[in-house]
Amino acid sequence: MQDKQASRGRRGLRAARNVSLVVAALAGLSVLAQEASTFKVPPRFARPAADTDEGGLWGLMDREESRLKRSPATIKDKALQDYLTGLVCKLTDGHCPDIRVHAVRNPQFNALMAPNGMMLVWSGLLLRAENEAQVVAILGHELGHYLERHQVEQLRAAKDHAILAQMVGLVGGVGGVIGSLGIQASMFAFSRDHETRADRMGMRLMQQAGYDGREAAVVWDNLLSELKVTGGKDAGKNGDLFSTHPTTAGRRDELLALAGGRSGATNDENFRKAIAPLRFGWIQDEIKRGQYEESLILFDRMIVRDTQDAEARFARGEVYRLRDDGGDAERALADLQAASGMAKAPAEAFRSLGLLHKQRNDKASAVQAFETYLAKAPQAPDAAMVRSYVEELK
Repeated sequence: MQDKQASRGRRGLRAARNVSLVVAALAGLSVLAQEASTFKVPPRFARPAADTDEGGLWGLMDREESRLKRSPATIKDKALQDYLTGLVCKLTDGHCPDIRVHAVRNPQFNALMAPNGMMLVWSGLLLRAENEAQVVAILGHELGHYLERHQVEQLRAAKDHAILAQMVGLVGGVGGVIGSLGIQASMFAFSRDHETRADRMGMRLMQQAGYDGREAAVVWDNLLSELKVTGGKDAGKNGDLFSTHPTTAGRRDELLALAGGRSGATNDENFRKAIAPLRFGWIQDEIKRGQYEESLILFDRMIVRDTQDAEARFARGEVYRLRDDGGDAERALADLQAASGMAKAPAEAFRSLGLLHKQRNDKASAVQAFETYLAKAPQAPDAAMVRSYVEELK
């Protein structure tokens, strides 16, 4: 009897949640419908005087941008930069001359927008995006902060001098500490109201440009699925990134409601072509991050989308090999063998396969895999070490 009551209770909760989502969706439609006739992108911003608080912030960000350009973490790939800049210009062509997009090689999921027009996009974000619409969703959100001048509002609202010092980079800036999300979180930790306003502005920009706004919700849903592996029910509530970009099921649902069920372009192929030359390096960065459970969710998702994705198949096999937990060796062997048999198999798949066979004391298979790796990548940094393995095994 108790089980039946509990079952009815769970069904009731699910039904209530579904009703609430419908209500939220209708509310989102109503909000956007009211805004549609009055929505306008603000005009270009004139550079503020240097002796004002905003002018000082612009000057600081200009200096940080100069440092960023010299940073080895900055991805100096013109094709990618042109692609990302083109997306920004498509979202808000009037501000296009004032915005500079910099891709940063960092496996974390993040993007930032400074008040002087400097935008940073992390490679970890691009790796996790599944199509152009999802990238546009993030760019639109960051543009929302810029167009509504949230960074300046934060600066003027800062009463605590320690917080103010962090915001203006007195403990280090964006360009100098590109790998540290902590300082950036202090500089760009927006209020929930700012985040909601940026989501709304981003959705309007996205849909106005013809994209499927529902993809904005997919971005956060995918990220949540990674975080829940290690963070459980508290996923998205803690951590530096989520001080700047709260990632919760509630936010996902709010974005879905804002999208209002309208379809649009996703431009999958455009996005795949844009990141293809750099993607495998980003995958290797993700493996090196050492968050194996989260990475497995990401690579699983990639493989579901494309079963012939040799890079993702290698990556999942390599994570299994490195984690080496109960049954992982067999899982790694299956993935690495599958990857090595594909037409676009990365050379690294054969090296990992050789290491796995070596560990299993299958000398003949290890030698064969290592020799294939050396044939495919004779100038690899670890080629000498792999040759020593071959000599040892023979």
